[in-house]
Amino acid sequence: MRNFVDVIIPIPLQKLFTYSITKAEAGFLNIGMRVSVPFGKSKIYTGIVYNIHNEAPTVYEAKEIHQILDDSPIVNQKQLQLWHWIADYYMCTLGDVMRAALPSAFILESETIISKNTIKEIDESNLKDDEFLVYEALQHQSSLKIHDIANILDKKNVLPVINRLLEKNAIQLDEEVYEKYIPKLVRYVKLHNHFSSEATLHKLLDDLHRAPKQRQVIMTLFSISAKTKKPVKVSDLSNESDASPAIIKSLIDKGILDEYHIQTDRVQYSGDANEDSKNLNDYQTIALKEIKESFINHNITLLHGVTSSGKTEVYVKLIENALQKGKQVLYLLPEIALTTQLITRLQNYFGEQVSVFHSRYSTHERVEVWNNVLKNAAKAQIVLGARSSIFLPFNDLGLIIVDEEHEQSFKQFDPAPRYHARDTAVVLANIHKAKTLLGSATPSLESYHNAQQNKYGLVEISQRYNNVLMPDIELVDIKDKHKRKLMKGHFSDRLIEEMTDALKNGQQVILFQNRRGFSPIVECNTCGHAPQCPNCDVSLTYHQYRDQLRCHYCGYVTAMLKSCMACGSSELDSKGFGTEQIEEEVKALFPDYKVARMDLDTTRGKYGYEKIITAFEQLEVDILVGTQMLTKGLDFRNVKLVAVMNADNLLNFPDFRAHERSFQLMLQVSGRAGRTDVRGKVLIQTYNPYHAILQQVSNNDYVGMFNEQMNDRYNFKYPPVYKQIKITLKHKDYTKVDTAAIWLAKSLRQVFDAHVLGPESPPISRIRNQFYKNILVKIPKKQSLSKTKEAIIKINNSFLSIKDFRSVKLILNVDNF
Repeated sequence: MRNFVDVIIPIPLQKLFTYSITKAEAGFLNIGMRVSVPFGKSKIYTGIVYNIHNEAPTVYEAKEIHQILDDSPIVNQKQLQLWHWIADYYMCTLGDVMRAALPSAFILESETIISKNTIKEIDESNLKDDEFLVYEALQHQSSLKIHDIANILDKKNVLPVINRLLEKNAIQLDEEVYEKYIPKLVRYVKLHNHFSSEATLHKLLDDLHRAPKQRQVIMTLFSISAKTKKPVKVSDLSNESDASPAIIKSLIDKGILDEYHIQTDRVQYSGDANEDSKNLNDYQTIALKEIKESFINHNITLLHGVTSSGKTEVYVKLIENALQKGKQVLYLLPEIALTTQLITRLQNYFGEQVSVFHSRYSTHERVEVWNNVLKNAAKAQIVLGARSSIFLPFNDLGLIIVDEEHEQSFKQFDPAPRYHARDTAVVLANIHKAKTLLGSATPSLESYHNAQQNKYGLVEISQRYNNVLMPDIELVDIKDKHKRKLMKGHFSDRLIEEMTDALKNGQQVILFQNRRGFSPIVECNTCGHAPQCPNCDVSLTYHQYRDQLRCHYCGYVTAMLKSCMACGSSELDSKGFGTEQIEEEVKALFPDYKVARMDLDTTRGKYGYEKIITAFEQLEVDILVGTQMLTKGLDFRNVKLVAVMNADNLLNFPDFRAHERSFQLMLQVSGRAGRTDVRGKVLIQTYNPYHAILQQVSNNDYVGMFNEQMNDRYNFKYPPVYKQIKITLKHKDYTKVDTAAIWLAKSLRQVFDAHVLGPESPPISRIRNQFYKNILVKIPKKQSLSKTKEAIIKINNSFLSIKDFRSVKLILNVDNF
């Protein structure tokens, strides 16, 4: 009887591929182990074993696997269950999920190896110059890789040359699989066993009398060993004895010292858990008690606590409870910026039990966290991470905390799987029979609606910690200020007055503008022309600090124009404003104070967030200008004033969630003010102070906003009343995408009737030279979601079977929050 395995390959295939294995391999292999497998004509992929069985595929002849890559599974059964749910719910393939879930170091790639064809003699005079260079290099080297040939020929695209050599039978190609993860090895030394007796040791020290530096190294080795009782690193020995690595090497060469290596993690926490968790106040104690009671009847509970109510301390108590039961905890955050502050807090409470996992960590660091979680190691009992951390191989998860659960950063938009980390966390908790706590000062309408329907438990904290008053929110009518000439640039007289007052008292100020760059539009005063991105339907944003015009969609960059491209006039003016312009104006208005900017441009490095946040916390910065990175749960103790520079560009956005999002953003950014004993002040500059959302923000009226928005959602059949699936079509030919979209919408209407909207061009209808069309399918509560998806997939398959439409890319986005 033959043995077979079904393998998940990291490419978007609807079905799993089956490979043949030997009886011995079948005995050794387990589900969740990695194997490298041939696919197509010459490619080799890393796959995950999904199933081991004896049924041969009926449609094709099963190939043999290439090799087994693991001794034990790196993916557990519960993860595979989650992968299955994600692929099913978000309408993607298991290959898509695998590529998103595994750190890229686990997905070994094959590399093409080029070697000389030894069977056939080649007439070198028939070779062109570039072919001859490659062929000659192969006379001296047994094999070359693609990048080696690129270096030899000094050009990027070398495939045509390789193809010509193949046609002339001069070379042959092989695929070699290479491991991407390299463990970190640290060098240690110890005294050779030969010198373990006292007599031999005295003789050694006498012999080294003429080599004082070497003798000093040996003496330092004794002193470090006596002090620490731990193995001695070469780097520590070199520093302490003030000896060069060459001296230590000569001692190793003489056989006096033994050198050995120990594998260590790249991210280490050297401190201890040096703080007890804080005692909770009455409101927090009541909330904690209510959460525990809610967990008896509900697996999911929503904690709606106003900003600065001390939700984190409640989370800490729940984490303590979970750890006492021997369970793992996952703490999800929407932004990497947020982890910076929280890591320190949690490590003070829980020491090295805390692991961090997000995309700013290197591939090697992520592999180490993965392995620690898989082994249920002591240093991975609490995982603090962004959305990708839901894919970690937890064995015994007891609690998932989703902080700032309303944040849209939890939704993955590209590439597939387009999952929502909050909703996926709820399913993950269900698989592990764990509890989920969703926390926010401004919950999403979906979560609050579920709590109202008694699907989730609901616990509220309505008071700030230490009974600090909620900030005083004032709306500033900038239309009126402009009329009365009371504006200095983008600053009203009220804002300047409040800033002066706060800064004089030694307090800090946050200025919020949700747009980076200097100005979003550069316009010619003579003819009105504005430079556009050649690849997208957007105007180029001016970035003053590099004197560039940039596209925020495709990354296109050009130098700032000195004259208009249309009429040649040098009168160019910038319209609108971003964080750079605010920073410049603040520096002019308050030259004696230190100003910093926090946006995507200033936080690109691995420690970009950390540097700015730490400087602001340590009062090295007086005024912080930033985008929505600032709004999310950061705790700054000395901020008295927060200003929203322009509320209107948040409100007037073509999205049914615009009002909900603006309310959340403004209330969250307001929450950064007055978090200690001084009452904070918030100024919101707007052209329309009577807008309902702004009135609700100024009164901190979440329930009023919820009721009004839910009313609109009922009327217009939007989530959470109806579910929705957004279908996006894109292609570089507008006519093709338009024809395809009309065909698809017509087919969908035959099944779903009036619940199909579109096709419609989005506000930005061309990105990276691809034209976009959107179709929205609304799904009433009573309609079966799985049957709806089946119908959409059938129509999708029919669409792809039409020859003219095959080149049109089709994207399915379920719950496109």
